[in-house]
Amino acid sequence: MLHRSLRHGVCRLLLWALLACVWPAAIAPAAAAECSRLVASGNPEYPPYLWRDPADPGHLIGANAELMKRLSAEIGLLIEVRYIGSWARVQEEMKGGRIDLIAGAFLTTPRLEYMDYFLATIATTRSVVITAQGSKVHFGKWSDLAGYRGLTVINNSFGEEFDRYAAEHLKIAEVGKLENALQMLAGKRADYLIYEDAPARAFAAQANISGLTEAPEAISNENLYLTLSHRSPCNTPTLRGKIAKAMQKLAAEKVMEALIAEAIEAWRKE
Repeated sequence: MLHRSLRHGVCRLLLWALLACVWPAAIAPAAAAECSRLVASGNPEYPPYLWRDPADPGHLIGANAELMKRLSAEIGLLIEVRYIGSWARVQEEMKGGRIDLIAGAFLTTPRLEYMDYFLATIATTRSVVITAQGSKVHFGKWSDLAGYRGLTVINNSFGEEFDRYAAEHLKIAEVGKLENALQMLAGKRADYLIYEDAPARAFAAQANISGLTEAPEAISNENLYLTLSHRSPCNTPTLRGKIAKAMQKLAAEKVMEALIAEAIEAWRKE
């Protein structure tokens, strides 16, 4: 009886060992088959980096979109840069693995929980305090903003250190769109706006909003990164290695400098 039970136990162990070997082999081709292309998105109100294509509103254009074309050629895999919705919506879609890449995100600890960052940066951005004409806000250090009504866009980050300080000491309301925030600021419904300088200038010009001033001291200087969703079916060691190598190459070639200059000119023409 003991010998029969032992034989059964050994057989079960051998069966599990066999299945453990077979299953990864069966799963790997399925995962590879699913990864025929990558879907990327990002902040759609972010010129010169990203904005909606007037000729095809379902897609994004700009310097970061052009960078994705260069990356696609390097890794031999199609990358489609889609308009998904607001910046907040893009981040939710990334969490669920419904998009693969974000073409331009700041590094924060909460975001590490749902996406991988590639070391080579896309660009470095400058976040500033923007005020309307006649504002009493004179920014030189973070504490100068205490007691005033601030604005920014939902789910924006300006570096973890400032984000923590703002949560504890400042009153900063969040709105869905940058254009709305600029109009509120111009209408004196807020005392200051915090956003990256280049996109804010671009949208203010488009909306014909004048009389805004940027404080000379930056809130923060943050790097923009390319990220890959943890839940993407394409997120494999092989692909991560290909993307990392390609991004290092593009960074060394200073590709983004030319792409940003071209994107600024394209936005002005629009």
